[in-house]
Amino acid sequence: MTLAAHFDIEYLQYLGPDGKLVADLPKGFDPKTLVPLFKQMLFVRVFDTKSIALQRTGKLGTYAACLGHEATHIGIGASMRPEDVFAPSYREYGAQFMRGVHPREVLMYWGGDERGNDFEIPRNDYPWCVPISTQCLMAAGAALSFKLRKQPRIAVATCGDGGSSKTDFYAAVNSAGAYKLPLVLCVINNGWAISVPRASQTGAETLAQKGIAGGLNCLQVDGNDLIAVLEAMRRAGARARSGEGGSVIEFMTYRLHDHTTADDARRYRGEDEVKAGWTREPMLRLRSFLTSKKLWDEAQEKAWLEECGKKVDVEINAYLECKVQPVEAMFDYLYADPPPDLLAQRAAAIALEKRNG
Repeated sequence: MTLAAHFDIEYLQYLGPDGKLVADLPKGFDPKTLVPLFKQMLFVRVFDTKSIALQRTGKLGTYAACLGHEATHIGIGASMRPEDVFAPSYREYGAQFMRGVHPREVLMYWGGDERGNDFEIPRNDYPWCVPISTQCLMAAGAALSFKLRKQPRIAVATCGDGGSSKTDFYAAVNSAGAYKLPLVLCVINNGWAISVPRASQTGAETLAQKGIAGGLNCLQVDGNDLIAVLEAMRRAGARARSGEGGSVIEFMTYRLHDHTTADDARRYRGEDEVKAGWTREPMLRLRSFLTSKKLWDEAQEKAWLEECGKKVDVEINAYLECKVQPVEAMFDYLYADPPPDLLAQRAAAIALEKRNG
């Protein structure tokens, strides 16, 4: 028998769930660099907790928590340069904060105010994308422009495990491989495409291998291990910037909260599964590792959490104090030059608001 092709998928991990090293650190890696990133992870968790409370008290619309994804999100954001382009889905707050998005903008978006999608910085990043995986193809387009202009920039897109089964994802993979685009596709595999388990929506042994057919470099990573996330993104970024082409990285993590605040995951996930997820969560292992290196302690964490609470409260108050936009504002973020039928709808909405006024 003659084999037409053969491939292997590397699995990258440095920290075990107990915070102990399971492999030698990357060459030249300094554990001290993890401290500010761990602080960012804590900030995201405080923000997440307070955002859920806002929704529960009727001060925020449906909200997608990122509990359990902190290492993956912070690692992705920390690995990008300001001039790069990020095309997120609707959950990557940590990465967006690292890129300069303000927490109040996130709150405005989930509060139904489209101004929250018009980031002050970074202006070159794409807004959130709710239709899953369409952002992957947008990022491929940005990567193509970088290649044509001979710019040393990369485009990074994120999607979930369910999103990796969409045609937009495969089209982005095909384009990136055909044209050797500087594109990094990050598949955040938390095991559930909303209520559908991974095994029910794809027959692929790994999600990373979905990039193989397109000719991309592919890697599977422990997404709860910040060191592994940083190293995977470093490799993919260096490869893309040097003209070697794109990558698909599958980050293995777990969604510790419901899909959104409009969901009840207890209807489809077992209690034992969630309990097991808490034993592997990213904060636990990184805290243990930093403590063992005498780079972090309980007093530092208490002080930082208090500061995080104050910082998040400032952002919440700024969001709550935002003047509500008029009803016609819903038409202002769709087209640069609205078509006639949309202008007619806008006029009708204004007239109705005045009549009910």
